[in-house]
Amino acid sequence: MKDFGKVAVLYGGRSAEREVSLKSGAAVLAALQRSGVDAHAFDPAVQDLHTLLDDGYQRVFIALHGRYGEDGTVQGALELMGIPYTGSGVLASALAMDKWRTKLVWQAAGLPIPAYELLTAEGDFEGVVARLGLPLFVKPANEGSSVGISKVKQASDLLGAYEEAAKHDALVLAEAYVGGGEYTAAILGGQALPVIKIEPANEFYDYEAKYLRDDTRYLCPCGLAPAQEAEMKHLARLAFALIGGAGWGRVDFLMDEAGKPYLLEINTSPGMTDHSLVPMAARQAGMSFEQLVLKILELAHVG
Repeated sequence: MKDFGKVAVLYGGRSAEREVSLKSGAAVLAALQRSGVDAHAFDPAVQDLHTLLDDGYQRVFIALHGRYGEDGTVQGALELMGIPYTGSGVLASALAMDKWRTKLVWQAAGLPIPAYELLTAEGDFEGVVARLGLPLFVKPANEGSSVGISKVKQASDLLGAYEEAAKHDALVLAEAYVGGGEYTAAILGGQALPVIKIEPANEFYDYEAKYLRDDTRYLCPCGLAPAQEAEMKHLARLAFALIGGAGWGRVDFLMDEAGKPYLLEINTSPGMTDHSLVPMAARQAGMSFEQLVLKILELAHVG
């Protein structure tokens, strides 16, 4: 095994996804330690980042989710300190965190995305419903783990959904409903892992379905025809490359009833909990959890 030196597992942090990050980081830390890596927990919410240098850390595994961890801020600090870190760099991390600007990049490249509009408090909500149809989804542009997202089934609920999303971000999106299924494709070292189909038992794949419920179904193999899965993997690699993604990540999709995939969003620091999808895809590809975290750590870089 490669000698990684002293490794910090960054977890916790100050985002709305802190609790999930604590679980991800604990799982990663345990796997690294089982593999003989000199790995230690590091919570930037209670520890100053500059002590990474003072304490002799030579590499960082980022298991932070959301703001101040997945959005380019920590990545920039680590680059200033010259410490290699896992995952995407500053630009890709910041861009992927912003769902609206990610969509703009994909649109410019001609990639398929669901129809959407930006919402404002003074906006024409009736016009949005007329153009996007019902149901539709409302979400903050800069949150992950489905924080602040609502499924709107009737026009009278759109204002309330906007106000809920606006609690989390000034930029709010309304997105057309695409009802043929939810899928995700993990990226590891430039390759796409087996696609997973997600079948939530509740209305949609929300925070509860992701982290708390045990009745969400994950199908891997996903059940798509080989050509369809190959197309989705190709689209995932292309979408990831377009934002400048590096190391590892996860690309989420919706599929319509005709079988056409639409890009939804990218996670540049995906969950690594017992409910998480990247470890599941890696298992299907023949990789243990320990092998997965070692590979991600091996791909660490500066800039």
